[in-house]
Amino acid sequence: MNVAVILFNLGGPDKLENVEPFLFNLFNDPAILNLPSFIRYPLAKIISKRRAPVAKKIYQELGGASPILKLTQEQASSLEKSLNNKQKSFNYKVFITMRCWHPRASETVRMVKDFNPSEIILLPLYPQYSAATSGSSILEWREIAKKNNFNINTSTICCYPEDTKFIKAHTELIRKKIKGITNFKLIFSAHGLPEKNIKNGDPYQWQVEQGVKRIMEEINDKSIDYILSYQSRVGPLKWIGPSTEDIIIENSKIGKHLVIVPIAFVSEHSETLVELDIEYEKLARNNGCKNYTRIEALGINDYFIDGLSNLILNKDEYRYKNNLYPPKNRCPSNFTKCPCLN
Repeated sequence: MNVAVILFNLGGPDKLENVEPFLFNLFNDPAILNLPSFIRYPLAKIISKRRAPVAKKIYQELGGASPILKLTQEQASSLEKSLNNKQKSFNYKVFITMRCWHPRASETVRMVKDFNPSEIILLPLYPQYSAATSGSSILEWREIAKKNNFNINTSTICCYPEDTKFIKAHTELIRKKIKGITNFKLIFSAHGLPEKNIKNGDPYQWQVEQGVKRIMEEINDKSIDYILSYQSRVGPLKWIGPSTEDIIIENSKIGKHLVIVPIAFVSEHSETLVELDIEYEKLARNNGCKNYTRIEALGINDYFIDGLSNLILNKDEYRYKNNLYPPKNRCPSNFTKCPCLN
């Protein structure tokens, strides 16, 4: 039996001339700009044109293109191998869909149709659920599949912020990095969101907090000075905090060795390779930091890939409703954007 697994990620421009259309796709998403299409479309055009020059400089730091597709392909290959090694009676094939660049859902649907699966499993590479990331990607897939009359039994693993292997992967990486160092501040940095998104019921911040709590419980060292902060703020709206920049400045000034953990990013891309590695390290050095360490994104970490394959193979243990497979530790009822509550 053929089983198709669809990995969702944001995507990134594959060359500098595609930076502006990539940004347009990002801001034309109703989950990002919740406006009527006749307003959102021209506004997305204006925003993407205005931001393209700065964004191009960021991607120039990466050699002129985002590495995210190549790295996601490596994750897909590792996951496919893990699944087929563990479950010999099914033929698993892992596909990739990017929300804002290629391969888009419309391209992937055609490839999956050619594979002719009996079941499709949707798996976002966003450990924590947000309507702006996982929610948007899943919705687009469903709309494109419906448009193409592709009515295959589809299961959705919406998030895994406290998955045992996800937590283990982070725990082991942190332990290795902090071994032997003193006077350090452990900073978990996640992508931020406008505060209004959380007030409107998005569970993202709560899920990030639960994951960090579980990691620190697993490390089991109460002497560690740690904090969760949020990066990548853009625009005039108030965003959730504290900001990673503020935490870096504050702890650099008192001589802390900074250890940064990208808790919501499982692939290296501009937010890790440029924002964390270049911009934030420079900010730290300019404020007196002598030692700055950034822990790598999980990528094809053995624990992480093993955890993803277990989520797929053991999904019937935590089925909820409508082919939705959320964590057993469900979001509180006030987070109405959580798919379990819809």
